[in-house]
Amino acid sequence: SFPPLSCSPALARKPSAASTTMTSTYFKDQRGRGENAELQEELASNDKTKKRDAVKKVIRDMTLGKDVSGLFAPVVNCMMTPNLEVRKLVYLYLINYAKTQPDLAIMAVNGFVKDCGDGNPIIRALAVRTMGCIRVEQISEYLCEPLRRALKDKDPYVRKTAAICVAKLYEISPDLVIDQGFIDSLNELLGDSNPMVVSNAVAALAEITHHGATKALSLTNTTILKLLAVLNECSEWGQIFILDVLSLYTPPTSTEADSIIDRVKPRLQHANSAVVLSAAKVMLRLLDMIVDTEKVKTVLKSLGPPLVTLMNSESEIQYVALRNIQLICQIRPTILHAEVKVFFCKYND
Repeated sequence: SFPPLSCSPALARKPSAASTTMTSTYFKDQRGRGENAELQEELASNDKTKKRDAVKKVIRDMTLGKDVSGLFAPVVNCMMTPNLEVRKLVYLYLINYAKTQPDLAIMAVNGFVKDCGDGNPIIRALAVRTMGCIRVEQISEYLCEPLRRALKDKDPYVRKTAAICVAKLYEISPDLVIDQGFIDSLNELLGDSNPMVVSNAVAALAEITHHGATKALSLTNTTILKLLAVLNECSEWGQIFILDVLSLYTPPTSTEADSIIDRVKPRLQHANSAVVLSAAKVMLRLLDMIVDTEKVKTVLKSLGPPLVTLMNSESEIQYVALRNIQLICQIRPTILHAEVKVFFCKYND
């Protein structure tokens, strides 16, 4: 009989760290390939529910930081689904991976162009917005014609989305925007009947003027009257855009400056602190053109209480308000002479 085999501690070696790492990486890669293969099958499924759930899983993995770029082609093929929820998710996927996969992003162009002519205005707007957000130069050329149609679309939701898209396109290709006449189209939208379209057009023109060498927004008396006409009907953020543009305008006469102040004055009572500060900026700038001293005193008296009211807001807003009040007092020292007690430190500050 043979003696029992024994293994010495020297021979019973543990696996090396390198081999452990290689093994774990191998199984991790195999698991990743298995998940992607399974998702690829579900994305190609004829079952609408299964396809929708697969797209949701892809977006979930993308949000968690997993690399799902290998599913680009199967996800793009899901663009043709009539389900609006799935289309939104596909557009989100395209925006995220188009920069790293510009060649594959061209595959989606036909789908975008088709969606830009869809009967549903939400789908038309989504298609235009997504093409503008992708920011790939090869796609910009295909965007021009759908964008031109969207700027003149019968639905205001599509027009307001297209207006912002022009500003995004300008960041990618400024020359293309100028050559295609999109800046002129934005100026035409300033006379639109929908306040949201007007405010978005103003925001786009202001952005283009700020970042570009071209002065896209020409402020004339006619333009200012259009903006003042829709000011009260815009959303609070639309009002901020319009007020910021009004602060850049220099009226030719004191009478016109007085008229603009009167029409902007009601914005001082707005609940949004940004609207209040923007309105105050417009009024303070135009006050330099008012020759009637009594009118100046009246306007300054009306500016005090809204500025003081901002001190009852959250601490972050209080800080911004105080910084602005400090600058205002340097220009108009007497504006808050009756409200000095508000700025005293309290026991609970």
